[in-house]
Amino acid sequence: MSDINSDQYQIKEEPYYRSVGNEVEMYQAAYDARMPVMLKGPTGCGKSRFVEYMAYKLNKPLITVACNEDMTASDLVGRFLLDINGTKWQDGPLTVAARIGAICYLDEVVEARQDTTVVIHPLTDHRRELPLEKKGELVKAHPDFQIVISYNPGYQSLMKDLKQSTKQRFGGMDFDYPETEIETEIVQHEGGVDADTAGKLVQIAQRSRNLKGHGLDEGMSTRLLVYAAQLVSKGIDPMSACQMALVTPLTDDPDMRDTLSAAVHLFLMRVGRRERTGAQTKQRAQLMTHVVYRFERVPSQGLSTRAVNPFQSAHTDWYPSVLAVCSAASAYLGGICVRREP
Repeated sequence: MSDINSDQYQIKEEPYYRSVGNEVEMYQAAYDARMPVMLKGPTGCGKSRFVEYMAYKLNKPLITVACNEDMTASDLVGRFLLDINGTKWQDGPLTVAARIGAICYLDEVVEARQDTTVVIHPLTDHRRELPLEKKGELVKAHPDFQIVISYNPGYQSLMKDLKQSTKQRFGGMDFDYPETEIETEIVQHEGGVDADTAGKLVQIAQRSRNLKGHGLDEGMSTRLLVYAAQLVSKGIDPMSACQMALVTPLTDDPDMRDTLSAAVHLFLMRVGRRERTGAQTKQRAQLMTHVVYRFERVPSQGLSTRAVNPFQSAHTDWYPSVLAVCSAASAYLGGICVRREP
């Protein structure tokens, strides 16, 4: 029996998690079968929070490992260390989890080298054992042990991907950003703001996600929305809070930052059409013109710098890439129509 104190890995307080489907029931069934689970989804969509919630719900210890490219097999299973009495074996987090019956969560597992991740193979099939070759010990996994991995498919490449021999040892669950109502509820609860402010933040994020592959690698995550809401709840001006939490972390490109800032301003100042004054309409038009103009200046697309009036249709004899960016801007702002001139 292991003499490790498992209480230190116990989740003491229930984490807030808002289910969006049947993921809780699916994971529960997978755990009952002791099936290894693989979570896929974009950054900041709730994968890690979900694992914490399920560990609490199941009343099981949780050991989390943040994987990185410098991580070795010894970092997972353990190594001999020098002390005053000579050498001493120190279990790694994977070995500790196998001994005490914890859930071992390997976060962003694709960041680890493939020759490192293969050490989990004996624990993810019928054997459920971990050989400690340096120590000459074979650890039989505790009956409650389970291994969970996660990664962002958007960051996959030939150099950073799991082997098929690894993937096919897991059951898979797809995660994505929640629907509008649910995400608004999450931001309101976690950020401590009113529903109207949370809704505006969600609208901004949804438009930014349409720009994935059009100047942004990723859109604004739910995590970033919560950060922005928390700043607002502390008395920070919403525009400044969004600049710090939503715009600056997302990109270093000056033009794209200007675009996102203009779009944030656009949605934060949005009022009903019947209540909008002439000055507000003019300001809104200027912001929309600025946003589309900036979209045409994305350096990676090699686009024209010609400004576009969003209240006029675009000419189709422009470069095709310009039309693509105008379409992206239309999706981003949710109201700019790009059509062919008669």
